[in-house]
Amino acid sequence: MKAINAVRLGGVEVLPLVEGGKGVSVSTGESAGAWAAAGGVGTISVVNADSYDENGHVVPQIYRGRTRRERHEELIDYAIKGGIAQAKIAHERAGGKGRIHVNILWEMGGAEDVIAGVMEGAKGLIHGVTCGAGMPYRLSDIATKFGVHYYPIVSSARAFNALWKRAYSRTADLLGGVVYEDPWRAGGHNGLSNTENPLVPEDPYPRVAALRKLMQTFGLGDTPIIMAGGVWWLEEWQDWLDNPELGPIVFQFGTRPLLTQESPIPEAWKARLQTLKKGDVYLNRFSPTGFYSSAVNNSFMQELRERSERQVAFSTEPVGELVAQYGIGARKRAVFVAEADLLHLKVWEAEGFTEAMRTPDSTLIFVTPERAREILSDQVACMGCLSECRFSNWSQRPPEYSNGRKADPRSFCIQKTLQAISHAEGPDQETVADHNLMFGGTNAWRFATDPFYSNGFVPTVKQLVERIMTGR
Repeated sequence: MKAINAVRLGGVEVLPLVEGGKGVSVSTGESAGAWAAAGGVGTISVVNADSYDENGHVVPQIYRGRTRRERHEELIDYAIKGGIAQAKIAHERAGGKGRIHVNILWEMGGAEDVIAGVMEGAKGLIHGVTCGAGMPYRLSDIATKFGVHYYPIVSSARAFNALWKRAYSRTADLLGGVVYEDPWRAGGHNGLSNTENPLVPEDPYPRVAALRKLMQTFGLGDTPIIMAGGVWWLEEWQDWLDNPELGPIVFQFGTRPLLTQESPIPEAWKARLQTLKKGDVYLNRFSPTGFYSSAVNNSFMQELRERSERQVAFSTEPVGELVAQYGIGARKRAVFVAEADLLHLKVWEAEGFTEAMRTPDSTLIFVTPERAREILSDQVACMGCLSECRFSNWSQRPPEYSNGRKADPRSFCIQKTLQAISHAEGPDQETVADHNLMFGGTNAWRFATDPFYSNGFVPTVKQLVERIMTGR
């Protein structure tokens, strides 16, 4: 195993290990501070981070606004207060060691307001801003305003080329590094393009080599590239170390920090991670962002998949193969489906899936009455947590605050489910974890096979970093 040497990141020498940011109360100040204290770069997620009352209790994010726009403003306020609170915790835990970064989803509702509010309220506590899930052109402007380094997340050289030419070339001095997030292996939302096959992972080496070659043409040969997605043992990546074709390389770990003593996720989530098998985490496209994302194949994901499988094309007038009349809703309004699909509908109805819900693609999905009520209730309660949401049809763009399409019942309220799983506690947390979105990288199955975690061992962040530095 080659020596794993410190790198210069954001103006200081640190271990080449970055904690990946994970949204909604998962990448916290406790975890990020511990990672920085171990000599690396800790990352706080400011996507609806937790804040605390005077007694140290988590402040529930309850929305009282009558309109989506009013609730959207409440969400931004919660996120700013939470981000500041977590930055203070991380700063204290780090003890002046390592670096503290914040991570934000560019497609989060009010992302620019949130990151500006957090940076303003936590001056001097944050050393860098990481951002992905979209094309964050204005990330460099925000970093410049607050005098910190910025770290865009991209999944291809082409994406970075667009960001550089449109914005980043003007602020190259604050570009601390470029995160290459592998779109097939990383946890959370992934940057697969329409030309890439989600079922056929590509080797990351040529993609990162292409990114470095492009960066060299911009004078960025010494700017670190942070490899994110699929990294487990560094001995499996030693050909990347001291490699002149790749230049300075740092490694980001998003999944492994989930299973540490400082990780705030519920014990049921941690226990599930230790039992996963290869293939239990897979790419799907149910997210209301429209991006591909990776998640554990639990009951939550199975229900979403089955929901879309009970789907037929329909028309309000007979056309082509859609000539079989079918009544939907309480008034049994007539629509037309294919004769073959009419047989499927009868089977689904007999199984209890009696409620037909229209999608933006002129199809009907069939769910139970209880599920239909839940979907409609969640759509009505939308708090604008994304810049645009296909589940509720929210958009943060005035004046309509709508994406102009019909709300899509094949998706889900991501804010609701992530809040539920990240705060699950008590005897029913196993059920809560199974029936909500449980994200992770596609390598999460390795918890069950890595000897480091034998007999249910859960390390501290310090122990994990020490282990990684051995090559394992």
